Amino acid sequence: MPIPDYQTLMLPLLKIAGDGEIHTKRDAVTELAVQFGLTEAEPKERLPSGKQEIFDNRVGWARTYTKHALLIEYVQRGHFRITDRGKQVLAEKPERIDNAFLRRFPEFVEFQKRSRTAASEESESAVLNVEADTPDDLMATGYLNRRRQIEEDALERVKHC
Repeated sequence: MPIPDYQTLMLPLLKIAGDGEIHTKRDAVTELAVQFGLTEAEPKERLPSGKQEIFDNRVGWARTYTKHALLIEYVQRGHFRITDRGKQVLAEKPERIDNAFLRRFPEFVEFQKRSRTAASEESESAVLNVEADTPDDLMATGYLNRRRQIEEDALERVKHC
């Protein structure tokens, strides 16, 4: 199974916190990997930068987005718990929580406005993909696209020589 995107992870993450207890990000990553049936190797796959695992990164973004919608709160570094709003959302029994769902909360809309303002210097294509990709995914894609362009240009120059 491919590694799920961060939006797919939002509802399962909130359900983990739904017991009202304090959870660590590390425990959530482990539990979500089991829930999604990831192989032993998949959670260890790294971003192109090599600095972080893709799955860990996506769980982190799901956590960040649900925090900005005030569905969870950080109680200390690496620890989170559900909020009253998060409990209300779970009581609605949504089929999915994604960016579109979170836009019902003004705090999340404000967070997105700040993020988009910061991203306005990026290319138009990267901004359009912000719905499905994490910022790290966008940077990796941009890097790979630019590298491919440079390789193609270099190859063309070598052929002309």
